[in-house]
Parts: sequence; structure tokens; C-alpha cells
Amino acid sequence: MENRIAEHPILGVPEKGRKVTFTYNDRQVEGYEGEPIAAALKAAGLMVHRYTKKEHKPRGIFCAIGRCTDCVMVVDGKPNIRTCVTPLKEGMKVQTQYGVSGKPFEEQ
Repeated sequence: MENRIAEHPILGVPEKGRKVTFTYNDRQVEGYEGEPIAAALKAAGLMVHRYTKKEHKPRGIFCAIGRCTDCVMVVDGKPNIRTCVTPLKEGMKVQTQYGVSGKPFEEQ
């Protein structure tokens, strides 16, 4: 996990929690409890968090401080969660967001 964020601009140096498992688009991923969801995804090499509604363009971490909406994802069934500042917990279900939904555009 060499891609791990060592220091967050707002949250500071993360305390390394216990290793936990969560799902990303039905795929098992590991991260550390309490670190931002986006940091765990980045460490696993997963960079696309959502696709824009109008042009279907991929977005991922941009500001990393919760001010923009590029990192929003569907977390435990709830859309528009800013994953750059939301702490990871065991068993979370994280999904790519399409516009304002977890359903790919062709299913909406």
C-alpha cells in the first residue's frame, strides 16, 4: 500500500487504525479504520469516484478537504458522500456515483 496518503491537509497525520475490509462496487478492498474512504481507495489504486451527469466524465480526488464534489460516492446506499473526509469503517459498501445515483447512466 505504497500509495497511502501520509498527511491530509485538513485531517492531519492519520492514526493508523486496524485493517478493515469494505466493498467498492462489489469488490473486496482493504483499508485502515478511520482513514478517509478516498485515501483507502487511492492506496488500492482506485481513482474514479463518480461520473459527471452531463458529460459522463470520471472524477476522483481533487481538493481532498471536503469543499468540492469530485470525490462524492454512494456510501451504504446514501449518495453524495464526500469520501475525502468521511472515515472508513469495517463493512462499508462504497459505490461509484453516476450523476446523483449509484446506477450507471444506461440503467437510470
